[in-house]
Amino acid sequence: MDALTDVAGIRVGHARHRGERALTGTTVVLTAEGGAVAAVDVRGGGPGTRETDALDPRNLVQRVEAVVLSGGSAYGLDAASGVMAWLEDGGRGFRVGPDPSQVVPVVPAAALFDLGRGGDWRARPDAALGREAAEAAAREDVGAPVPQGNVGAGTGAVAGGMKGGVGTASAVLPSGTTVAALAVLNAAGSAVDPATGVLYGQLYEGAVEYPAAARHAAAQQRLAAAREESAKRSAASVRPPLNTTLVVVATDAELTRAQARKLAGTAHDGLARAVRPVHLLNDGDTVFALSTGDRPLLSEDVFGDTATLLAAGALNEILAAGADAVTRAVVKAALAAESVEGPGGVFPSYRELYG
Repeated sequence: MDALTDVAGIRVGHARHRGERALTGTTVVLTAEGGAVAAVDVRGGGPGTRETDALDPRNLVQRVEAVVLSGGSAYGLDAASGVMAWLEDGGRGFRVGPDPSQVVPVVPAAALFDLGRGGDWRARPDAALGREAAEAAAREDVGAPVPQGNVGAGTGAVAGGMKGGVGTASAVLPSGTTVAALAVLNAAGSAVDPATGVLYGQLYEGAVEYPAAARHAAAQQRLAAAREESAKRSAASVRPPLNTTLVVVATDAELTRAQARKLAGTAHDGLARAVRPVHLLNDGDTVFALSTGDRPLLSEDVFGDTATLLAAGALNEILAAGADAVTRAVVKAALAAESVEGPGGVFPSYRELYG
């Protein structure tokens, strides 16, 4: 499916705030029961996160059952409470007592800034919306396609004045290992090269079709006019603009928590290829990494220094693929997004601007 759900056991669910003048939502990445090894790497200067310290390799909890990506800035982190309650109802989480119901689900979460983009500053995800997204994920079949664009946490996403959203991509390595990413493009920087109109991420995909000069000039004029109009509306009351791009990268390879953290870190390279500038103080750019552990890095008959070298080589392939998947996920987010105009601002999509 060229999606995060190509990693067996991973499901994705979206929920959108239905309030009037609301433009926000929540996305839940749900693992198979028993969870996945998880890690995180935060590079942006204004992160809004929850339970990320639990993912430090030095700490107790080894696996998590879900990751939450949410709009609503720090308010939207409340969505994780709904996911936590849903997991508890299913007896899923860190066991703390003899009774199977005695669990504490550890639900890492990160939020992006989309406050006011629909016109209502107080429209933001809550625990009920988080639960709805978790239930949506649970209803999906294994390997189901992932809706992209203006869905879930990408509902109110904007990048450089252009409509952002959710995108996802995957790759299967020669070893058979699957590596995939899901990105919610919502950046203070831009995904588009202002000199040519090409998405930055497409420059790393091989052949590039450059927009005609006249089309590019018209697109830039349209985008400038949209930014100017948005400055008169609700979303632009925050200066400078606040954003945050959120990413989950996953693999079926068996990784330690330290290796998963390395994957989260190198996945930021893929984000840096696709958005410029990136990791600003206005952003809270955060990458989560998940390892389902279905495929060992090496066969069991390799030992000693040879095993160390071969494992490093196998991990390097996963790290490179993770960064590539993130770049493509950002491109797909930009291409899947749909224009939005309302009391919170005017946000044209890349397809509207460039066809």
